[in-house]
Amino acid sequence: MAALFATRQKDPSPAMTDEEYAKFCEFFYRKTGIQFQAGKKYFVDRRVADRIEKTCSESFRDYFTMVRFQVTGEELQFLVNAMTVNETYFFREDYQFDALIGGILPEVARSKRRNEPIRIWSIPCSSGEEPYSIAISILERWSQADSWNIEISASDIDSKILHEARTGLFGERSVSRVSAQLRSKYFLPRPDGSFQICDELRESIDFSLVNVVNPLHTHRFRDIDVIFCRNLLIYFDDVGRRETVEMFFDALSPGGFVCLGHSESMSRMSSIFLPRKFGETIVYQKPLSAE
Repeated sequence: MAALFATRQKDPSPAMTDEEYAKFCEFFYRKTGIQFQAGKKYFVDRRVADRIEKTCSESFRDYFTMVRFQVTGEELQFLVNAMTVNETYFFREDYQFDALIGGILPEVARSKRRNEPIRIWSIPCSSGEEPYSIAISILERWSQADSWNIEISASDIDSKILHEARTGLFGERSVSRVSAQLRSKYFLPRPDGSFQICDELRESIDFSLVNVVNPLHTHRFRDIDVIFCRNLLIYFDDVGRRETVEMFFDALSPGGFVCLGHSESMSRMSSIFLPRKFGETIVYQKPLSAE
């Protein structure tokens, strides 16, 4: 037994020196806007070590050279997937869905012609719980839903989690806040205890890979009416936050809204949005007169 245990031991030495860790964090920040502090070194180091092993690189130096100069960018995407944390569930922070149905959408609709679509963007969408929650909320609770063409886009930087979102397969924890009535209407229970969301919902949402610091990814998002960006900006520094909310400003239609996470405040990032209170939550509006 001792010999077997010994074969399972991994080299506990770090993949990166402190100097290499600093270089790696600077590179990852430039590519993604995500900032890792010193306290995250073990988290980052273990994931980099795993990628070094999987790519058969001889050292961190060899691996880092490959990531920086690989033409396809494939390994950088694997690295991004490894570094991002995806933890969510249906109807999380549901007071914002209340605001969407009770205040935001009626206000957006009043400014639209009937032939104009209402566009909603969920970023980061993780494994899909948020955009699917938005769709279900609208279908179930907004009386004008059938009168409008509603387009829901959902984006994430993690290609693996986007595949899961498109597949629409969820465990019990993800659907724990979904009522029995909504489960029976929108989900198909599977023998393994998971739940498959219905095809109509899966096919109604446009999932796409988007890195918010890459203008080539974000330029196509224009005339958006509502952006859900919850618990992303906490991973950015002040510069990254400001640049991201300015990108959102450009993406929104005049009068459009941004919904942030409960621990995020636009006032600490930018003054270009107007705070608006709907029920129990504050959201942020692009002025109608914005050019």
